[in-house]
Amino acid sequence: MTYKEKLIWAEPPMLLAGRHIKRYYVVPGPERVFEPEIEKAAFALLPSMLPAPDSTPPVSIAVLHRGSDGAAYLNTYSWVWDNVLHMRGAAAAQPAVDCPDLDPTHFVVLERQWIGCVYELAPLGYERDAWVRHMLVPDAADLDGYLADTMADGTTEGRAAR
Repeated sequence: MTYKEKLIWAEPPMLLAGRHIKRYYVVPGPERVFEPEIEKAAFALLPSMLPAPDSTPPVSIAVLHRGSDGAAYLNTYSWVWDNVLHMRGAAAAQPAVDCPDLDPTHFVVLERQWIGCVYELAPLGYERDAWVRHMLVPDAADLDGYLADTMADGTTEGRAAR
């Protein structure tokens, strides 16, 4: 096995299907570019991957990952039950997870009980700490503070705040 760091960056949150979506992008590099047609296909599927609303502020974290083999992945982590992450994953152009073709815009929701690869998991520790810092510790939750608080751009090994 070989391991090579990938680029990761956050884009401003978006509102989709009544949820705030914090967005991270992962690419093999060296350019910070994600194909718009793949992004559009992923976010068209994303609402079907979200959990039903509960009393938790409606926030999800989407990690859109372009594999070096041409595949694309979308992992969606949604805050539920106050402090729990609900996860759904989708993939495109990856025969190893039963994608029907090699079209990187043809995402299929995965039924595997996987939570993400080492690249897609990079922002989760940061997001956990940010949720605690802004939503659970203060006397009043600070949703705007949480939405603005993302992992710094860089490589998937980076952990510094913006």
